[in-house]
Amino acid sequence: MSHAHATPRPSAPHPYHLVDPSPWPLVGSVSAFVLVWGAVGWFHDHSHRTGVMIGLAMVLFTMAGWWRDIFKEARAGQAHTSEVCHGLRLGMALFIASEVMFFVAFFWAFFHSSLKVAPMVSQWPPAGIETLDTWHIPFVNTLILMSSGLTLTKAHHALIQGHKAPTLRWLGLTIALGVLFLSLQIHEYGTAVFAFTDGIYPSVFYMATGFHGFHVFVGVCFLSVCLTRVQAGDFTPQRHVGFEAAAWYWHFVDVVWVFLFVWVYWWGNG
Repeated sequence: MSHAHATPRPSAPHPYHLVDPSPWPLVGSVSAFVLVWGAVGWFHDHSHRTGVMIGLAMVLFTMAGWWRDIFKEARAGQAHTSEVCHGLRLGMALFIASEVMFFVAFFWAFFHSSLKVAPMVSQWPPAGIETLDTWHIPFVNTLILMSSGLTLTKAHHALIQGHKAPTLRWLGLTIALGVLFLSLQIHEYGTAVFAFTDGIYPSVFYMATGFHGFHVFVGVCFLSVCLTRVQAGDFTPQRHVGFEAAAWYWHFVDVVWVFLFVWVYWWGNG
């Protein structure tokens, strides 16, 4: 990942891309610090809201600028050699593996509470917790995410075949399904009768499903960037590493939701 003026080095004795000095790591670090500083103050005593907004704006600015530079590298057609593309795919695979372990922690907490702690109180979910209807919004959201995985696969196949219009259509539908999922999840949270601080079940429920919802939001942003790049002609049937990374991420999000639906919404509802 480099600065916008990064140029290929034809005389280099290797196929790898050595990045030029870039301001974005430093700018991104400062932006993240401002965002976290503002968030801590906001969570503590509802102060520093301005800091949260400034930090968020700085993070978005960093993302836009850094991605812009990477897109320019990709368009040059020389910096992203086959070896570099292989490294990008490997990096994305390792990132998804780390995300798997992130969610393992939440499932661990859920199963520890339901299988080890619950027998001591003879009930799971704990008394006083009115769970959500498994076959209402959770089931509909499951159908939505599974359908989005299908539409994204259709978009990928269309891209491989070099058909731009179908790629845009299927990718746009995938994004719309992601937005619909998030809308229904927000509505579900609004109808829930238990709060985050009402015990172990609500805490694990909101942490697991909430972070999954955040990942869906990130995936929607990821796919939206891909949509603009498809429209701009950045991807070809032979070279579309960015699209592949977004597709892998989205399918990972789908799989996590299946586990959440089966264990948290269905089995966990007793």
